[in-house]
Amino acid sequence: MRTGKVATAVATASVSVALLAGCGGDSGDEGKPFEGQSADDIAAKAVEATRQAKSVHVKGDTRLEDGSTVTIDVSVDQEKNCQGTIGAGETRADVRHTDATLYLRGDEQYWRTALEQQPDAARKMAPKLQDKWVRMPANDASTAGVCDKQGFIAAMDEDESERRGMKRGSTTEVNGEEALKLTKDASGGEKLTLYVATEGEPYILKTTTEGGENPGGVTFSEYGKTVDPQQPPADETVDMKELAGEQQT
Repeated sequence: MRTGKVATAVATASVSVALLAGCGGDSGDEGKPFEGQSADDIAAKAVEATRQAKSVHVKGDTRLEDGSTVTIDVSVDQEKNCQGTIGAGETRADVRHTDATLYLRGDEQYWRTALEQQPDAARKMAPKLQDKWVRMPANDASTAGVCDKQGFIAAMDEDESERRGMKRGSTTEVNGEEALKLTKDASGGEKLTLYVATEGEPYILKTTTEGGENPGGVTFSEYGKTVDPQQPPADETVDMKELAGEQQT
C-alpha cells in the first residue's frame, strides 16, 4: 500500500503525518506469531484493533516535497480529546482539544508561518497570538484532523487497491513490545513497513516509509491510556475569530 496522509492545516499551515496500513497477498509462514495467517489478514486485524482502541499516542514525522519536515506528538481518544505538539519546519505549537474546542499555543514565528499567505494579518496578529492559547473557530474544518483519531485511522485504509502484496517478515521489538514486520516495495521507490503487536491486541505499533517523496515514520503507543486535557486559563487564551474581526475594523 502506498503512503496515506493525515493532514491538518493550523490556520493556513499544513501538518501532515505519513501513515500506512498494509494488507498483502503473502500466505504467511507456519511459525508463530499469527501462524497460518496471511499478511492481508494480519494487517486487516491490526487496522481494526487500532480503530477500536479507546485512545492512542501518535508520534512521528514526514518530509514533504519542498524538503520541510512536519511532526506530530499527540495523545488522542475516541471522543477527540487530545493534547501534545505539532510542528512544521522549525516551528512548533502545543495543541489541546477539549469540550469540542481546539486550542493552539505557538511562538511568534509559528504564527507568522501559519499566516504567511496573509502577510498583513501575520504582521498584525502574530505578536498578539504568540505564547497564548488560541481558541480556533469551531467550524474551522482545516484544524479538525489533528485530534480526529477515527479520521486518520480511516485515511490509512481508504484505498484497498493500494494495500495488496505485502510480505511477512521477522519479529522485532518496537518500544519494548514484540512486533511482526510486514513490508512492501511500492511505486516511486518507496519501501513501506508495518509493525503489528504480536501479544494482546494486534495493534499497529509503528509504520515507516523509506524513499519516495515523503519518507518518515510514525509510532503508536499508550493504547487505552486516559487522555484528559485541561482547558487553558482564561487569561492565557485569545479567540482567533474575534481577533481576526478586530483586525478588519
